[in-house]
Amino acid sequence: YTHWRWACVWLTQWVFYGLPWLSWNDRQAVFFDFGARKFYLFGIVLWPQDFIYLALLLIICAYALFLLTTVAGRIWCGFACPQTVYTEIFMWIESKIEGTRSARMRLDMQPWSLSKAVRKSAKHVVWAAVALWTGFTFVGYFTPIRTLAAEAMIVALGPWQSFWILFYGFATYGNAGWMREQVCRYM
Repeated sequence: YTHWRWACVWLTQWVFYGLPWLSWNDRQAVFFDFGARKFYLFGIVLWPQDFIYLALLLIICAYALFLLTTVAGRIWCGFACPQTVYTEIFMWIESKIEGTRSARMRLDMQPWSLSKAVRKSAKHVVWAAVALWTGFTFVGYFTPIRTLAAEAMIVALGPWQSFWILFYGFATYGNAGWMREQVCRYM
């Protein structure tokens, strides 16, 4: 099932990271504009009074999840849940930088050296980069992502944008890098 899991990782990440950059009728295809109280989903504009449709969609999705889980087992948890997906990504990064599990265990037991410090630091830098890019993309669903990117390039992000990028990035880093399966078990 590893190939199927990685196919789901790639699919979910292409959707998550790609949707904010997709244009539709000269605007962002998926955009939740809280200031104007409009949700843009491709060609559909949802207003606050259309909340009933969102509630109906969420109910349908919940029942579909229950049905899929009953018929096929832990499909959501094992293949498409963001916790699973990001844990897979972070574990892959860890294995590429520090090696297999046995190599990581040997590395952890070694005394600190320049090689060990470089490997450990590189892993955390890459984890932080992925986590911050995830936070940036998440905020891109609520702030026009091209504007957000331009502001980020000149370090002119607003306080709320900065907060949510860092918050979501920190949550991704902590949950996928450190807590991993503990999130599923205890939360």
